[in-house]
Amino acid sequence: MKLNKPKFWDVPRISFWVIILLPLSFIFLLTSYIRRALKIENKFQIPVICVGNIYIGGTGKTPLAAEIFKIVKSYGKNPGFVKKGYDYLDDEIKMLKKIAKVYSNKNRREAINSLISSKHDVAILDDGFQDFSIKKDFSILCFNSQQLIGNGFIIPSGPLREGMKSIKRADCVLINGNKNLQFENKIKKINNNVKIFYSKYKIKNLDKFKNKKAIAFAGIGNPSNFFELLKENYIDVLRTYSFPDHHNYSKRDFNEIIGDAFLARGPDVIKKNDVESVKIVTTEKDYSRMNEEQKQSCDYIEVDLEIENKNEFINLIKSKL
Repeated sequence: MKLNKPKFWDVPRISFWVIILLPLSFIFLLTSYIRRALKIENKFQIPVICVGNIYIGGTGKTPLAAEIFKIVKSYGKNPGFVKKGYDYLDDEIKMLKKIAKVYSNKNRREAINSLISSKHDVAILDDGFQDFSIKKDFSILCFNSQQLIGNGFIIPSGPLREGMKSIKRADCVLINGNKNLQFENKIKKINNNVKIFYSKYKIKNLDKFKNKKAIAFAGIGNPSNFFELLKENYIDVLRTYSFPDHHNYSKRDFNEIIGDAFLARGPDVIKKNDVESVKIVTTEKDYSRMNEEQKQSCDYIEVDLEIENKNEFINLIKSKL
C-alpha cells in the first residue's frame, strides 16, 4: 500500500484524529472479519512459511524473508518466494529476485501452486499473515522496536491491520531493534507459546561512507529508522528527506536533494571537485525503484539482518520443514 503515514499513528495517546476516524476503523475491522469468514483455507503439499506483520509497513519483512531463504536452502531444500502481485510492490520483488525466483500473483494461492509446479518444495510468503485463504505451517510476525504497535489503533485511526490478539496465530515474533521486556510481556499474555527473537541491521558497505557527510532520503514504511541506522554507524547526516512508502521519485525530488548536497559541499570543496565529501544516500529498496539517471546521483546502504540466538531460530525453522 502506498502510504504517507500520519504522525499521530505513532503517538501513544488518543488524539483528535483517532476519535474522528474510529468509525472507519470499526468498518475496516468488520470488513476484515467478514472477508475472513468467507475465505476457504487451502492446505498445500509443501511447507508454507509466512513472514508478516500487523503494523502496516516498515517492520523488515523482506530482509527476514531473504534470511529465511538462506536458512531453508542450507538444509538442501529448494525454496521460492511468494509475493502479492501489485505494481507498487515491484521494488520488494526486485530485491527478492536478486536471491531467487519470485512467484507474484494477486491470488497467493495461485502463486503457490505455480511455485509447486516449478518443483520448489518450500514457499516463503513475504507478507500474507492476513490472507486466510492460505494455511500456514509457520507464521512470523515482525515488529520494529521504534514503533512496535504505534498508538495501538486499527487503520485509519492507527497503523494496525488487526489487533494484538492476532498474535495467537503466530509461531514466532521477531523484533528489529532494542530489547523491550514490557512488550514481550504483552505478547506472552496473548500467546505464551510464541517464540520471541531480536534482530539488528548491520551495514555491509560501511567503509564507503566512513568519515563522510550525507544527505539521506528514503521512501519506506518508517524512514526515520533508516536515518537512525546511519547515525548509529557514525555517518554525519546533514539533512533527511522522507517520502511515502514505495514512492516513485520525480525529477523535482532529485533536483532538491542534489541541490542540497551541492550547497552542503561548500565553495572550497566544489573547487577541489571533491564531490565524494558529501554522499547522497538511500536504501536499497529505494534504489531499486530509480531510473538509471537517478542512480548515477546517489548511493545506497547494503544491510545484513543479524538475528540474536540465531541457532535457536534456525532450529525452529528446521522443525517446520
